[in-house]
Amino acid sequence: MMEFIIGVDEAGRGPLAGPVSVGVVAIPPGFDVLKEFPLVRDSKLLSRQKRELIFTEVERRASRGDLRFIVRFSDHQYIDRFGITRAVRVALHSGVRALAPAAHSTVLLDGLLRAPEGYTQRTVIDGDARVPLISLASILAKVTRDRTMEHLSMLYPDYGFEQHMGYGTQDHRRAIRRHGLCNIHRRSFCGSVN
Repeated sequence: MMEFIIGVDEAGRGPLAGPVSVGVVAIPPGFDVLKEFPLVRDSKLLSRQKRELIFTEVERRASRGDLRFIVRFSDHQYIDRFGITRAVRVALHSGVRALAPAAHSTVLLDGLLRAPEGYTQRTVIDGDARVPLISLASILAKVTRDRTMEHLSMLYPDYGFEQHMGYGTQDHRRAIRRHGLCNIHRRSFCGSVN
């Protein structure tokens, strides 16, 4: 069976609205992420246009079978019910298990994230800035979440989600005070806004 190195990172831990997303990407040993994706950096350091270019190239390479990826969500309701830490963990474990079995995988994770039990893992502080495979996972998580928030902005046009992606900007807080909370707000995150 083929072996994989898996990179993991999340996006959307802190917003007041919408899901948290976890990007998971699996590559075979010897796959040079920087050679194949020379623009890869921590998603927060890239323009939206560059993130989209990288995402499109990842999709193309996945369709050729060069790598595998998945992005999993935990929605606002799960976050409110069980907390953000558990929400991230559930999405992460689901994504990692979907891509490769524990016996044939090594998982590289950003910050304080943890792989499912049984996986060989290495957690790297600031991994999204230091490890290209984790950077790639962060881009996948962010692009997918941003696209979701843009779609949700059409359903809830009073909040400007397409601009701030649910983060607690002044404009977002002003919209909450004006219109109240909508169906996708994380009520457990919005207590001090109202």
